[in-house]
Order: sequence, then structure tokens, then C-alpha cells
Amino acid sequence: MRRYSSLKAAAAACSLLLVSACGMLSDSSPSSSSSLHPPHLEAQSELGATEGQVDLISWAGYVEDGSTDPKADWVSPFEKQTGCQVHNKVAASSDEMVRLMKTGGYDAVSASGDASLRLIASGEAAPVNTDLVPNYKDVFFGLKNQGWNSVDGTAYGIPHGRGANLLMYNTQKVSPAPASWSAVFDKASPYKGHVTAYDSPIYIADAALYLRDARPELHIKNPYALDQKQFDAAVDLLKKQHADIGEYWSDYLKEVSAFKSGDSVIGTTWQVIANLAKGEGAKVKAVMPVEGATGWSDTWMLSSKARHPNCAYEWMNWIISPKVNAQVAEYYGEAPSNIKACQETSDRAFCDTYRATDENYWRDIAIWTTPVEQCLDGRTNVTCVPYAKWVQAWTEIKG
Repeated sequence: MRRYSSLKAAAAACSLLLVSACGMLSDSSPSSSSSLHPPHLEAQSELGATEGQVDLISWAGYVEDGSTDPKADWVSPFEKQTGCQVHNKVAASSDEMVRLMKTGGYDAVSASGDASLRLIASGEAAPVNTDLVPNYKDVFFGLKNQGWNSVDGTAYGIPHGRGANLLMYNTQKVSPAPASWSAVFDKASPYKGHVTAYDSPIYIADAALYLRDARPELHIKNPYALDQKQFDAAVDLLKKQHADIGEYWSDYLKEVSAFKSGDSVIGTTWQVIANLAKGEGAKVKAVMPVEGATGWSDTWMLSSKARHPNCAYEWMNWIISPKVNAQVAEYYGEAPSNIKACQETSDRAFCDTYRATDENYWRDIAIWTTPVEQCLDGRTNVTCVPYAKWVQAWTEIKG
């Protein structure tokens, strides 16, 4: 999925506007995956003595000890403070993370929403006692008790950060400036061979999100809760789009290169990619289309088989502490999960660039959530298409 090295956001024109913490940290209507019925597991009630080590699975750039970049090291001070030696396995995809967690050899994982419900439903992820994570109180409300990291109000992880899947285009070659996802679906033919899309089964949700507005008769409410008719419509749209696709991307560096060379002129992106492409001279702009967008939020989840749970809790609290969360967010290229991290970033405009404090912005983002048979939009009279069938369909879409 995502692979990051040292990143710096482009400077924003405006300064960071810190909004009232009460609006960021509390609200009356959290959502959770109430239709999911995971095995009954009890959260840890108290912390014990640390075990001396912790075994993690993460995206590249999340667990840095200075070996990749001497300036990026938040592992060494953690080890010194807690006595927990960090052993980390970098995973290349959500599927790999799920497979590794099922071995029982790891304590925690930085799971994205397209993996988290699979881990919860299978019993691989344990409920998390957020009272044992002091920094959790400062996590943005929009990341707490959400459909990808909780079930019926029970937290199954600690939010790490979030990002949106935006529409990026070459300002010199794409005209008029696009404002809708129709530019990569129904109106993509003028750019045939130069359209790019994210290479993952979860991209089916992008088509569903577009169809939610483009074809209201389908009655799509949640792009991750698709009955067979809705799913078939999304898959059909993507099969048609395939004729216009020049490249599917999963490595962000390849997308930067493709937009610089002109091989790609329009397609899905992340804010960090747009910043890097601009910084390297590409004439690009990234926008939020009128339909909204999908997005991702990574969650540190505790293995139900964790051999070092106390060190894992110490890690989860450490990685979302303000200073460390700011370091990771800037290095990786995402909005931090801790509101106080915005006061710790080296680039004072960083949280403006990544819209970290703008909860209205995030309400238009459909965060990746694992599709399951129990429809996540609350319907009980139909069965929704589970993720395994999304994987099969993605192979067919790509031909």
C-alpha cells in the first residue's frame, strides 16, 4: 500500500488556526460497526510490568529508529524511556498485515480501514482499554469510535492519523479544471492512456462514491456497504474506466514521476503526493471533488495473542503523544491524530496543509472500512458484498 521516506509538506499560505478543543475532542454522534459481531474478548484492565520488547507490524515510515534517516528517530527515545526494545516488520499491503497478525507472532499493527474489521471479526484484534492510553484524550473526536476502529462503542485500537484520496490533475493539459470524479469516470476519454487510479480492491469504493450522486436510483449510502446490484454497478464502471487507465499506482514515488513526465495527467492522489510533485516542478493541482472522497485512517491495533501487551500499550501511548505524533505525521505525510501535535510540527502551517483541524472537511471523507456481509449502512433486508469478493472483482477489473 503506502511506502514513505522523509517527506516535507509544501508551505501553506495561511497560518495554523487552532480551533476550540471542545469541538475537536467531543461530539454527540460517534459511529461504530454495530452490525459486526466479533468474538467476545475482554480489554486489559490495568498495566503490568513491561516485558522488555514489543513486536510491531507497520507501514514504512511509522516506526523509525534513525537507520533510514538519522533525523527520523522516535524509536530510540521510546526504548530508553520504557525499556521496551522495538522489533518492527514493515508490511507492503493490508492483506500482508492481516496474514502476519494471524501468525500470532506480533503484538500490534498499524492497520488501515481496509484491514481493521477483518482483524476484529476474526478475533485477531483485542479491544483496547483507552483509559490505559493517557494521550487518547487528545485524539480528534472524528477519529474516535468510528466504523473502522470500533464495534458498538468498544474501541479496537488507537487512531494514528488520516488522509484523503483527492483528485489531482495537470493544470496545463486538463481543461476545464475538473470539479467532479466524472473526470476520471464518465468523462475520462479525452485523457485516454493518461488516467491513473489507486491499485487496490478498496478503490471500488471510489466508484461507488461517485455513483452515489451520479446514479441516485442505486440508493448507495455507504460506499463500503454495497449490495450485489450496487456492487455490480461500481465494478462495471471500473471495467469501463480500465480502457482509459495508463497506470494503476500503489507506490507514491511512481505517481510523482508519472505526473512529472506527463504519463499521467489526472487521477487519484494524496496531499503529500501533490506537494512532492509540485515541489519537483510538476504543474499539478489536487482538489476535493463535489461528491466528496474516500480516505484512510490508520489505527494501532493490539493482537489478541500479544506476548508483550504492556509494551504494546506503552507504544500506542507514545506514538500518539503530541511531539512524536507530529514527527510521524510530517515524515509520513498525513494529518496527525492528536490535536496537540499541531503545536509541535516543525512546519507551523503543516496542519493547515493537511486540514488536520477541519472536522467539516473530514465529514466529507468516507474513510476506508472493510466491506462485510452485514451491511454497514444499517440495512438488514439484504446481504452486502464482502471484501473477499472485492478482491476477486479487482482482478477482473484489471483484466
